[in-house]
Amino acid sequence: MGGAVSAGEDNDDLIDNLKEAQYIRTERVEQAFRAIDRGDYYLEGYRDNAYKDLAWKHGNIHLSAPCIYSEVMEALKLQPGLSFLNLGSGTGYLSTMVGLILGPFGINHGIELHSDVVEYAKEKLESFIKNSDSFDKFEFCEPAFVVGNCLQIASDSHQYDRIYCGAGVQKDHENYMKILLKVGGILVMPIEDQLTQIMRTGQNTWESKNILAVSFAPLVQPSKNDNGKPDSVGLPPCAVRNLQDLARIYIRRTLRNFINDEMQAKGIPQRAPPKRKRKRVKQRINTYVFVGNQLIPQPLDSEEDEKMEEDNKEEEEKDHSEAMKPEEPPQNLLREKIMKLPLPESLKAYLTYFREK
Repeated sequence: MGGAVSAGEDNDDLIDNLKEAQYIRTERVEQAFRAIDRGDYYLEGYRDNAYKDLAWKHGNIHLSAPCIYSEVMEALKLQPGLSFLNLGSGTGYLSTMVGLILGPFGINHGIELHSDVVEYAKEKLESFIKNSDSFDKFEFCEPAFVVGNCLQIASDSHQYDRIYCGAGVQKDHENYMKILLKVGGILVMPIEDQLTQIMRTGQNTWESKNILAVSFAPLVQPSKNDNGKPDSVGLPPCAVRNLQDLARIYIRRTLRNFINDEMQAKGIPQRAPPKRKRKRVKQRINTYVFVGNQLIPQPLDSEEDEKMEEDNKEEEEKDHSEAMKPEEPPQNLLREKIMKLPLPESLKAYLTYFREK
């Protein structure tokens, strides 16, 4: 599934294409997509495929096409502080993007059938927290993943504001999914080859809207234990943050606000991600001449075509010279502020989430 937009050269280029095709329509979703490099969730040796609008699978590891994730993120209508459940959380790519929008007071849970994929997702999450330049630019709701079949969730589990299911849902499981949703919540799932948005408008009322025609592998049916019944799966607890966590959140927020105010006072604009210049395509103008009794098209170059070729050549030379310049490491102002605080090194390390850069 996918192929709706052109392949990108890198993550930003892919997002530009998704925006142009109207799959990404809101600034909040765009920021989340730009912050998480899709290529980081691919195995080594397969990254060349990361920026194509195609699904990817290797063993149990699977990523849906970017256009699908875009539609899902837009349909979920995410807001800070909401609770989110990802049924079939996979690599954690979607859950991590969601966490950037939910912020530190949201709830971000995922359940995944395969234990090796949960381990992979945890490794990718740790790498994002420790190494990504984006981490310090957002307040983050860290995902928590459990192993299990999403059709075996314990009956006393809590309900969620937003739910996404990443596998095809059979019609007889539709009500099971709906019950996991809070009143006022939104569920997005593929059902009968349609990616569908379901809003719970009351205790026993729902509104449904088809978003996109899709093809998903179906949910795996639960296996039964010796008693002939499937084992139930417990979801992560909805824990209240302790005072130490709250202090870190508010210290980082205060410093981030101070940095923004400082930059505004100095007239320094917030740095936006660089936009790639698209090469202009030369379009031939055809004139038609009669040869015998046939009308034959003849290409005719215009002065504008020649100028376009010169402009494209200049842009290529400029891009090449810029690529040869050594890259400067991005400046992490939040980290700099934290490291200047009159605190023990152990507390500074805690405030930076033990990041080394």
